Amino acid sequence: MSVKRRELVKYFEINGFYRLREGGNHSIYTNDIKTIPIKRHRIFDRMTANQLCKQAGLQPKF
Repeated sequence: MSVKRRELVKYFEINGFYRLREGGNHSIYTNDIKTIPIKRHRIFDRMTANQLCKQAGLQPKF
């Protein structure tokens, strides 16, 4: 099963994250406490999306 990048970013934004800047291959999101790089792939596998959520301190959703 796969997760669209748009869904992952929307989940981050709902939980207080915002785009800090654009890197070379990543978009950098932060909530002023944690900073998480999200690759610019259109689709992530479910495990990768949940791992990003854990790094951000959010409940795994996918």
